[in-house]
Amino acid sequence: MGSVPRTGITGAALVLALLAGGCGTIPKEPAVALRVGYDTLDGTLAVWPSRGSLAGDPQATTAVAKAVDEWRSPVEDRVYLPSSGILWLGEVDGGRLALVAADVPGESASWLLQLAGNGPDFHVERAVEYTDPGYLVYSDVLPVQLSTGRRYLVSARVDRLLGPDRQTLAITDGLTGPVALPACAAATVTARLRPSESLPNGKSADRLVDLGTGAVGPRYPLITDDTGSAAAALRGLDTCALGEKTGAFGSIPHRVHGRAHPGSVPASWPIDQVKTKTLAEVALDDTGRPSKLEQLSWRTADGMMTAVMVRPTAGPPVVSAADRVEPLQGYVLPLPSPVVVLSWEDSPDVSLTLPPGTPRRVDRPGLIVLDKPTSRQTYSLMVSPEKTVDRSFGGN
Repeated sequence: MGSVPRTGITGAALVLALLAGGCGTIPKEPAVALRVGYDTLDGTLAVWPSRGSLAGDPQATTAVAKAVDEWRSPVEDRVYLPSSGILWLGEVDGGRLALVAADVPGESASWLLQLAGNGPDFHVERAVEYTDPGYLVYSDVLPVQLSTGRRYLVSARVDRLLGPDRQTLAITDGLTGPVALPACAAATVTARLRPSESLPNGKSADRLVDLGTGAVGPRYPLITDDTGSAAAALRGLDTCALGEKTGAFGSIPHRVHGRAHPGSVPASWPIDQVKTKTLAEVALDDTGRPSKLEQLSWRTADGMMTAVMVRPTAGPPVVSAADRVEPLQGYVLPLPSPVVVLSWEDSPDVSLTLPPGTPRRVDRPGLIVLDKPTSRQTYSLMVSPEKTVDRSFGGN
């Protein structure tokens, strides 16, 4: 039989002595603390000051801190409270709302937690992840999804915010009113930033693309789009379909300890630099008329990703799943008669080898389009005498 740890006897004896001596009750653990506002400064400007009608209510802030402390990410990591903060706490649409920038060191990620009041308590009802650490406290526009629609919380740097219709949005204590957005289509919001130490001349057009209210958490729905290329690339595309596990933005899962974790933000989820380039004009449907074949590219937390899409003469665009940027890119376009698209940077030093007798719909330098084979086939790109890159497609 093992011995009883000395610390256990000492602790019990101390408690009994305190009670017997009339020294009061057992000491309670200190209340969970979470700062209100955030200490990010741009010169002397507090970027995320304390805002909302309940920001000064200690009972409400304590209840929010407790709920945040109990919340866990999809991979069971917890929030580090000392580097997190309540950005907004108040009443909206007849209920209580809290917005918290949460630092989750285990994932090196920033989370925007949206909490609702329930009696004296709060609970996390929506959590979205931005996989660039610290982003949520250095950005200027944050999405909020309520039953009445999308709203945006803006930093103190924002002088004006324009909605998708280019009309100025009313902002009260940092929070806009409801903004009409489509569920599954991209829409642009534009902030004008006032002069600050980091932006001495301000910024007249800080563009963001909202992927729509149908973006399911924990996916973060805003994409930086300073050049306007994302808005052009995503025009006419179903952003909900793009986010599905077979879609370009949702098809490469986040892996934890070598295993796919479906509850996390996909590794292929976009951050910025969304753009397209034309690959070819190809005839891929029964009409025989050429359609534009484009390559879609974007930056993620896991690096650059690409997909291909075709805009047929009739019907919506068709987009492949994502592919990581490699010397030989390969995609399956899910058309009624699926095709394989292979692309690479053409040069005199590289050569592509296909199985003998492979029929090709398109065969040009740097691009091959062929019918998806019924059995597994391998295509090889020799990038140097010592290195060959293989891609395999076909079968079930």
